[in-house]
Amino acid sequence: MADGVEPPPFDNDEEDVKEDDDLFSDAKEKPSSPETEKSPDPPHNGVDHTPDDDIDELFKGGSSEIKLDSDEENEVQDNGDKAPVSSKPEKALASQAKESTPQILVSQATTAKTKVAAPSLKSVDPSDSTDEKEAYEMEIKITESSKMGEGMSAYIVYKIITKTSNPAYRRPTNAVLRRFSDFLGLHAKLVEKHVPLGIIVPPAPEKSVLGMTKVKMSKEESGSSDFVERRRAALERFLVRTAAHPTLASDPDFIEFLEKDGDLPKSTSTSALSGAGVMRLFHKVGESLEKITLKVDESDEYFSSANWFEEKQQQVEALDIQLRKLHNNIETLSIHRKELSQSTAIFAKSAAMLGNVEEHTALSRALSQLAETEEKIELLHKEQSEADFFLMAELMKDYVALMGAVKDVFHERIKTYKVWKDAESTLAKKRDAKVKLEMQNKLDKITQAQAEITEWEQKVEKGQEDFETISKNIKKEMSRFEKLRVNDFRDNVIKYLEILMDNQEKLIKYWETFLPEAKAIA
Repeated sequence: MADGVEPPPFDNDEEDVKEDDDLFSDAKEKPSSPETEKSPDPPHNGVDHTPDDDIDELFKGGSSEIKLDSDEENEVQDNGDKAPVSSKPEKALASQAKESTPQILVSQATTAKTKVAAPSLKSVDPSDSTDEKEAYEMEIKITESSKMGEGMSAYIVYKIITKTSNPAYRRPTNAVLRRFSDFLGLHAKLVEKHVPLGIIVPPAPEKSVLGMTKVKMSKEESGSSDFVERRRAALERFLVRTAAHPTLASDPDFIEFLEKDGDLPKSTSTSALSGAGVMRLFHKVGESLEKITLKVDESDEYFSSANWFEEKQQQVEALDIQLRKLHNNIETLSIHRKELSQSTAIFAKSAAMLGNVEEHTALSRALSQLAETEEKIELLHKEQSEADFFLMAELMKDYVALMGAVKDVFHERIKTYKVWKDAESTLAKKRDAKVKLEMQNKLDKITQAQAEITEWEQKVEKGQEDFETISKNIKKEMSRFEKLRVNDFRDNVIKYLEILMDNQEKLIKYWETFLPEAKAIA
């Protein structure tokens, strides 16, 4: 039955894949002398000209089935080394070749790269799927934002500039204006189409009723500039991550979002205070309860061998908890550093006022110099506070939301499994009903019963196919997600440490400059 189907093997270790380019590497002994390692003869394009009968005997049986030409084989053959001949029988070579064959297929598919130039994500790691389309370079920037309208009807539009070599786009460079609701509408369409297939869709920034109310009621642009800038950066990261995915980048809705001239059709389900928004809130609550109650029977034979998903879900849960803690701590650090900047500015003003009223010339000059130094230090604290927030706090916030997207695809897999098993249960009932009809000799209803059985057999087959497809896609998506996560954290942490060290060096120079002035007080 379908319950005995094993999930397809998937190798996430890229290093192991690369090491398996030579299927015979494990079947060969090391050269008997170091001279053979240091001075191997050049390969002859896979053609062996060595008259050694033993080596011919070694590769005689397997040459018709496996055709692999590598430098290491040619080195052994050209050197006439007879040591490996008696060490491994021909059967062992053939069995190891069969076991390593799937890994060769995976390694051959790890050549495509998608490069995305953006602050939060520089490049995309290769995909492990052999059916991926060719990857193209793509750069997305949100260069500016502007307020449209007045009062409570006001809204913000963002200018998006796209540069790409993807032929699916009409122009290599394009610029459009989009409002925040357009981003939410795009995200909803992508989730509806791709999450049921096991694809992780990057989350869009959350709505902020309080922040937008301040923007709408504010008459001065400076009063709401921080909120608008943070939202602009978050929207840009959303587009960059979406464009980095080889499947989502070629989605028709995503292309239309980046290319269509004029306004997009207004999304009615994105307003937080609308009826659709209230229904969406109730729907999220229902989904949360469903995630708690909907569980897979771990005693099932299929899932007893699928421990990979259980382990990954535990890792995701643990990572989510730690990311939330780290995000809260970094936000607190950013707030404290901002408060330190404000306190330093107040201290600088007080020192300047004291220097103006001081009668002692040297002391007055030192106090004035101290005030100037503290003003410079204030700017350093402010700059470091922004680095704390934009480089680290926002990164943690993005990945907390991404953890939610990962959980969604795992939950979708469980739903697909339930649909499959429910179809199997219904099919069994239909077959029992047909048996009863045959026993009762009700020939007029047997034809209809058989038609129902055929229909549910197709549903069972489709349910199993959907489940195996989403399981395979989730494994591929998690492999890609882990590589991108590591690269994202590495790049942001390095940039953050560089800014931190540069600010500390400036701070030391400021105090070294002030020290002679303080010592000159007599």
